[in-house]
This record gives sequence, structure tokens and C-alpha cells, in this order.
Amino acid sequence: MADEVRYTKENGVAVVVIDHPPLNVLTRDIFLQLDETFQVLGNDDDVVVVILTTAGNRAFIAGVDVKEFPRLMEQPNLRAEVMEIHRVMMRIEDFPKPTIAVLDGATLGGGLELALAFDIRIAEEHAQIGLPEVKLGLFPGGGGTQRLSRLVGEAKAKEMMFTGEPVEAAVAERIGLVNQVVATGAGLTAAREMAANIARHSRQSLARIKRAVDLGMEMPLERAIEHEADLFVEVFHTEDVREGVNAFLQHRKPVFQHR
Repeated sequence: MADEVRYTKENGVAVVVIDHPPLNVLTRDIFLQLDETFQVLGNDDDVVVVILTTAGNRAFIAGVDVKEFPRLMEQPNLRAEVMEIHRVMMRIEDFPKPTIAVLDGATLGGGLELALAFDIRIAEEHAQIGLPEVKLGLFPGGGGTQRLSRLVGEAKAKEMMFTGEPVEAAVAERIGLVNQVVATGAGLTAAREMAANIARHSRQSLARIKRAVDLGMEMPLERAIEHEADLFVEVFHTEDVREGVNAFLQHRKPVFQHR
């Protein structure tokens, strides 16, 4: 397996880089490398926030490697392979720490589907973002039909998938597909700044915010409120709450130990 996924970490922030020139298209091996990387970072107590970016300046991820499709057409166990990728996506989506994807170029097909599994998306202004699978006689099979619809609404998601046409970064921000649009070349810097702001806080509270939102979105409101209350009780028994309250009362900045 080639080393196409690497990471660095500093001050509680890990930066994961996919390096598969020229367009960083996704392969099964890259998905497996991402899975391994996120398992390592999930168990690393020094990491509070994870950023995903890619190498080069032409694309974030321009889709899944179409060269693999002829093999898939002859794959008798295709569904099992598809579900293997879905499980990787779900583990990234359920990652217990905040995640940020930097869309620093064309973000198409599987690239967008991967980005949709992240908590926050920052797009550079030149990025084209879409799901063009219909142009190959396919449809988004990496969770795109489900995650995009939940994020931007059924009608807009169907329009993007029916036409296969990408949207510009400014449109993506307007419809809620990305959180922020920045100048070309400024995506990673903006993500680092946001991650640094997040990493100041307790991992105990951050993890419960993520669980409350992600699981609550799939529940009726009454059950979601109960779930939030359970998590609120849990967090009140952490050492970091004691530190945060004491720091506030003593007029100082808290020093969280993520316990």
C-alpha cells in the first residue's frame, strides 16, 4: 500500500494530507489509509481537532478513480466492497473529535461525499463542488444521496445530483454546503485558525456537542432533548468542568486536561 495519506500534529491540531497527484482521486487503498489514520488520531490524547487537506493546487479531490470501475463491473461481491467504504465514511463521520475539511479546489463525486462526512467545510473561492456521477450513468454511491440531502435539503440536493453540475464556492456557502469561503490559497490557514480556537476547549465537551447534534438530528425533538440531558449530566462529572468553573470564578483562563 503506497503512502498516500500522511499527517502532522501541533498544539492539539492534526493535519491529514491526501497526496495522490494530479487530482487526488480516491482509491480503495486511500480509503483504507484514511481509516487507519483516523483510528490512530482518535486514540491520540494529544489531538483535539483534525483537519483534512490535499496536496497540489488543482483539486481537493476530483472524485473516485474511474480506472477502478471496470474491475467493479466484474466484481461479484460489489455490495460488500461498497459497504466497506461506507463503514470507513461512517467511522470518519462518527469520529469523536471535531473535523474540518479544506476544499482547496475541485471537489467532485467521492471527494464531496468524503467532505460531507466532516463536521465543518471551508472552501477556497475557486472551488467547484458537485456530484457529477449521473454523467457516467451512475449516481452518488458513497453516501452523497443521504448526507447532501440532510445538509442542503431534498430539492437542492436532487437538483445537484440530477444535473451533475457543480456549484461555485459562494453558492455552496449560501445553501449551507460549506461553512466559510476564503481566498484561493488561504484555506488551510483559515482551517488552522478555526481549529486552534476549537482546540482551546475541553475534548470532553466537544465530543458531547458532536454526539448531541449528530444523534439528535436523527431523533424526534423530545427524545433528542432527553439525549442532550444525559450528555449534560455526564459532562458535569468531568474534571474539565471543575477546572472551567474554577477558572471562571478565579478570573483566569482554564487549563483543560481533557478528563
